[in-house]
Amino acid sequence: MKGLIMPWLDTHVPQFSALAYTAAVLLLIIIISAAIHFVLHRVVLKWVEGRARGSRQLWRQAFFERKLFNRLALTLQGIIIYTQAGLWLDGDGLSLPVIQTAAHLWILLYGLLSLFALLDALLDIFRQQPAMRTFPLRGIFQSLKLIASIFIGLLIISTLIGKSPLILLSGLGAMTAVLMLVFKDPILGLVAGIQLSANDMLSVGDWLEMPKYGADGAVIDIGLTTVKVQNWDNTTTTIPTYALISDSFKNWRGMSESGGRRIKRSLLIDSSSVRFLNEEDVARLQRARLLAPYLEQKVQEVSRYNSEQQLDLSSPVNGRRLTNLGTFRVYLDAFLKSHPRIHQQMTLMVRQLDPTPNGIPMEIYAFTNTTSWVEYEGIQGDIFDHVFAVLQEFGLRAHQSPTGYDMRSLGRSATGDVEQESIRRVG
Repeated sequence: MKGLIMPWLDTHVPQFSALAYTAAVLLLIIIISAAIHFVLHRVVLKWVEGRARGSRQLWRQAFFERKLFNRLALTLQGIIIYTQAGLWLDGDGLSLPVIQTAAHLWILLYGLLSLFALLDALLDIFRQQPAMRTFPLRGIFQSLKLIASIFIGLLIISTLIGKSPLILLSGLGAMTAVLMLVFKDPILGLVAGIQLSANDMLSVGDWLEMPKYGADGAVIDIGLTTVKVQNWDNTTTTIPTYALISDSFKNWRGMSESGGRRIKRSLLIDSSSVRFLNEEDVARLQRARLLAPYLEQKVQEVSRYNSEQQLDLSSPVNGRRLTNLGTFRVYLDAFLKSHPRIHQQMTLMVRQLDPTPNGIPMEIYAFTNTTSWVEYEGIQGDIFDHVFAVLQEFGLRAHQSPTGYDMRSLGRSATGDVEQESIRRVG
């Protein structure tokens, strides 16, 4: 091209022929670049956008929404400018290295942005796949972005200083300690993410409880350096990813997948209300459907034992007898086994714990057949409502520490007794 234009310029503008040629080439490069830009962005990408929006294929929508095609088009434009400059400009002038350097930097920058868009689009696609939701893909892709950014940064620096990237790489050995300090969190986060994924310790959607960091809620994001937890009060807690490896945490995923949620609550029984059952108590309790089979069998067993031993039953310490506390425990066990919302294939028991100064703990240990928090609390509340209501049928009392009202009532009662005694004496 230069052989065709330069003779004409030497004839008409001999003093400015080189400058005129450079200006003409730059103008031509700009015109061609503008035309290519118009074709790519106004024609080709518009057509691609229409196909992507009308397509049901997820990958097309993801690539377009992340502007992958736009960035690839800009990268292609940089390659075209670089090629045009090499074809039409002389290497002896200043314009060629300036344009090629700028085009080279343009290609590297938009190539990196294209890689970012590709990784973001792949992340969107993988998140729609149920089998891939358990992997910390965000942390892995952030690691790839970090590595690519460092690599492109070295290429940009080598382009600007005109040296080989190998020279910069050879100098990184002396900067290892500095890099380890600067990128400590990303490196630890990358290692932690790999361990979390390999050991299936945590995934997005799991219920995580970590009191040290005030986290108690659902995991909404696992990144390279942080894990975000949306707490049940709708606040968000951010935890360093490596802290999940160095510290302990509780993952409630097993409970959610098991189909049952544990009830483990105690009822404190006033020990002074524990006594033996008499015949009237037994007759009354036998009317309870859940207790009738047990009482019938137990009464026969106790009567047979006492008859065989020929014991003097006038003393309460002789022989075997039924207690209201033991019968109450059996009733609770039968009640839970017949409850429609209690999981019958999981551990179910009612046990008596060690006595305390506050009474005798009677603990219910069972699992509901749902893991929903709201339903679980409703089931647990209904069970203990019933337990407190039937407690008096067994002649038992729940322990309750005296309140201020109790003290005032006791004081008024004592004052009334004194007044009555004074009136009696005066009378």
